Amino acid sequence: MARVKPRVRDVRIARQGRGQEPAIPSASHALAPHSSRGLLPAAAPPGRGPAPWSGAGGGTARRRPEGRRAVPAVFVRRGSAADACAVAAVPRPGSRGGGRGRAAERRAQRRVGARAARRGRAPRAVLLCAGRGRPRAEVKITAPEEQFTRVGVQVLDRKDGSFLVRYRMYASYKSLRIEVKTGDKHVAKSPYILKGPIYHENCDCPQEESSAWLEEMNCPQTISQIQRDLANFPTVDPDKIAKEIPQRFGQRQSLCHYTIKDNEVYIKTYGEHVGFRIFMDAILLSLTRKVKMPDVEFFVNLGDWPLEKRKPPQDLHPIFSWCGSSESKDIVMPTYDLTDSVLETMGRVSLDMMSVQANTGPSWEDKNTTAFWRGRDSRKERLELVKLSRKYPEIIDAAFTNFFFFKHDESLYGPIVKHISFFDFFKYKYQINIDGTVAAYRLPYLLAGNSVVLKQDSIYYEHFYNELQPWKHYIPFKSDLSDLLEKLQWAKDHDEEAKNIAKSGQEFARNNLMGDHIFCYYFKLFQEYASLLVSEPKIREGMEKVQQPDDDLFPCTCHRRKAKDEL
Repeated sequence: MARVKPRVRDVRIARQGRGQEPAIPSASHALAPHSSRGLLPAAAPPGRGPAPWSGAGGGTARRRPEGRRAVPAVFVRRGSAADACAVAAVPRPGSRGGGRGRAAERRAQRRVGARAARRGRAPRAVLLCAGRGRPRAEVKITAPEEQFTRVGVQVLDRKDGSFLVRYRMYASYKSLRIEVKTGDKHVAKSPYILKGPIYHENCDCPQEESSAWLEEMNCPQTISQIQRDLANFPTVDPDKIAKEIPQRFGQRQSLCHYTIKDNEVYIKTYGEHVGFRIFMDAILLSLTRKVKMPDVEFFVNLGDWPLEKRKPPQDLHPIFSWCGSSESKDIVMPTYDLTDSVLETMGRVSLDMMSVQANTGPSWEDKNTTAFWRGRDSRKERLELVKLSRKYPEIIDAAFTNFFFFKHDESLYGPIVKHISFFDFFKYKYQINIDGTVAAYRLPYLLAGNSVVLKQDSIYYEHFYNELQPWKHYIPFKSDLSDLLEKLQWAKDHDEEAKNIAKSGQEFARNNLMGDHIFCYYFKLFQEYASLLVSEPKIREGMEKVQQPDDDLFPCTCHRRKAKDEL
């Protein structure tokens, strides 16, 4: 039976300070999936005045763009001496929320309320707003026109006065009803009816107008890393690269040759080890279910290391990779790890950019002041780090969980230690980020915690590294680790500054590395790259179609396709 991937949405809850009026999030802000940007609205775009709607309890709101439905905001009030809660629900008309299959549905129901699931009610997420003995706020999501509602809900306490309430749909619905209660009483204007249709992840119903999708997703007009990468390729000849790239790399490297034509995905693989194509297949299929993709033809490097090391005036080949370096000209995408965590949030992965925010360990003041690192032996500097830890155990706790590259040195740098939960990393105040084979793909998750990151200087980078600022988002140290102890001592001597760096890194992750940002990055990358092609992409000899997952369990009817057929 084909596995049906659900789509996650989030409902954001922020606790306001005593006596404060909660602000209403802007509609454009709240529409983006997976977003965890703060609840306070950004300044209104030029030419847009006050919104024609507002929520209970005052605050401000923005006019929504033409054609968008306002997203409701509700507030939990318990008197002037009590904290308040603000809730923003994010699905938009024609948006997606899930679809996975009966087994995953049962697992989700067990997680959030087996008793409710047995009665056929939507799973619930219960949260404590603040204070001992105060009423609890309860969030319940149902489909008014359905006997059963297949929706899983999770409440994630970020322990900074705000919550993420996320839900995953396992079928598509005409509308959703969101109830927010304290006890038996509805809060503010609850219940809220979100008129759809609202699609689950595997419903193939792309938005035909990419500009409308980009606006709904709040995607930026330009992304600087994409501009930097594509500047090396003023034009791209699909016929030329279809011949030359396999000749140059196909025998020694693992590559995928993709063509997207009429919103269908086609692939031909090169090399022996092509299993990681599953990550690229998944994001391309997910995008084509949501939006009409441009016709485009490109090559993806499935290996760790960037490939294109030529320099102008040599003829450069455009290769898409998950990691870049200062010594190569590859076109960088979000890593397969981060991409997979977005697609499988509340699915088969436990570590993602939202779950981290609810598992950041003790408060800053209560964290262990030893610097922490765990990992495998994929770089010699990691060996040096373990040596430092042996010499200064009261300063650094570093150990290997696996030996692969330097097995002959296991007696010197072992024994290996047991794996621990990534969330337990945040029991420690100082997180060391050091390269593996290439960039360490854990950095987004480290930034999302509330520990300060000490990052090694490196030639390698992920798609967001050039937006990070040393001493603002992380503490840098030299690639040979020669000043690591000095930087750790600085952090201990400047505790408040280190705490602020940790907070800035966390805010960067929340504002730049969530699911909506990843979707935007991929689409903008393919859109910009497609504009460089000098001829039409082709479905080449030997290519096979990448099939969309079977959606037999919870079939959906696409209103966009139906409307188009009636024209």
